[in-house]
Amino acid sequence: MTKRGLLRGGGGAGAGQGPSGQGTSGQAARMPFVLLVVALLGGGLISLLLLNSALNQGSFQLSKLKKETTVLRDEQQELQRDVDGYSAPDALQRRAHELGLVPGGSPVFIGPDGKVAGTPAAAEAPPAPAPPPSAPPVSPSPAAASAPPAVAASPTPSPAGSPSSGR
Repeated sequence: MTKRGLLRGGGGAGAGQGPSGQGTSGQAARMPFVLLVVALLGGGLISLLLLNSALNQGSFQLSKLKKETTVLRDEQQELQRDVDGYSAPDALQRRAHELGLVPGGSPVFIGPDGKVAGTPAAAEAPPAPAPPPSAPPVSPSPAAASAPPAVAASPTPSPAGSPSSGR
């Protein structure tokens, strides 16, 4: 035997070799391994595709929720400005006056034993503010007094059956 034949594991000339001189049993043993590797790679690629799709869907949902949060935050700030405007002291006083409320007098307290501290009195309306002085009437100029008042020239609608209707 030659050195080469021994290294290949062959015992004699042509043992375990096909017509071309290469071993067929080595290729047959590799086929399941190759299929396993291809199946694992294909499964890995499909898993990565599914994972990427799930992450993209989550990203779109996150973006939508951020936009919704921004809209709701703006609405909340607008409502807070309205509340602040309505709760300002001058706005409260104006609204109370519109409702016919008047400022109360001195307070009266009732103690835990039922004793009244202070003198109860009905609230009285404050005096109405004096109207501002009116300006003296302005006399019209002599030219404006002699001229008749200008009448705006408006087109008069024509009757429906008249020939001027354009039909």
